Amino acid sequence: MMKFSLAFSPCPNDTFIFDALVNQKIDTKGISFEVFLEDVQTLNEWAIQGKMDFSKISYGVWNKVQQQYHLLNSGGALGKGVGPLLITRPGMQNAGVKNTHSQNIYSDSNQYSVDAINEMTIAIPGENTTAHLLFSLAYPNATKKVFKVFHEIENAVLNGEVDAGVIIHENRFTYESKGLEKIIDLGAYWEETQQLPIPLGGIIAKKTIDPAIIQQVDSLIKQSIEYAFANYPTLAPYVIEHAQEMSEDVMRQHINLYVNHFSLDLGTEGLQAVEKLTRI
Repeated sequence: MMKFSLAFSPCPNDTFIFDALVNQKIDTKGISFEVFLEDVQTLNEWAIQGKMDFSKISYGVWNKVQQQYHLLNSGGALGKGVGPLLITRPGMQNAGVKNTHSQNIYSDSNQYSVDAINEMTIAIPGENTTAHLLFSLAYPNATKKVFKVFHEIENAVLNGEVDAGVIIHENRFTYESKGLEKIIDLGAYWEETQQLPIPLGGIIAKKTIDPAIIQQVDSLIKQSIEYAFANYPTLAPYVIEHAQEMSEDVMRQHINLYVNHFSLDLGTEGLQAVEKLTRI
């Protein structure tokens, strides 16, 4: 039995993808894993350090780790309509941040100018995340950034610690119920300007591992996803256990949004999107 370290987030899309693999629901061909569940920024930092054999990362950090890691075809998160959102609390347009003479053409509400957003204090879910990269593409002159763990951002906006925040994962489905409002869909901005799906995160493998083993693990991840889809919409206990206080409805929304055909195989279009993001 060969054993490798494997790290991914506790979010439903990742636990959905890896459940059958790490819990031996499929034939893993003599391969097992020591699993580490961490937030995406921690995963990115570990990848920079070369800590894990296999790991989920943000594509925003891929440039920094590709000397020591290979990118796998399976297990990633890409798609359309899946990008991070920039949100704020109601009334901010009346708090000196609205500029009706310089509208933000990318803003869904068209209430906030680029200049106004540049003056805001913005919470970002980690410096090396794809969310940070996409925000920086849309607002290259916004410099008042505060880096936080993704699940802390809604409350930071609500309590006035920051003016706005970039949200990812399940917060896409909860921010409105907390009274927050969307300024812009940063994923839509990427899609409109690049004409490609949004590359959020992928799975990497250390180059020191036998290429045949890497290829086998890549295939096993695909099989794990196929197993999960074959049993969906039933949620595995592994998914529910790590989703904490999330409702099953939100878990399914999360899975439906982030797990798709690109998760099974990046394909030509997916690779094009990753390469485009890497070149920016």
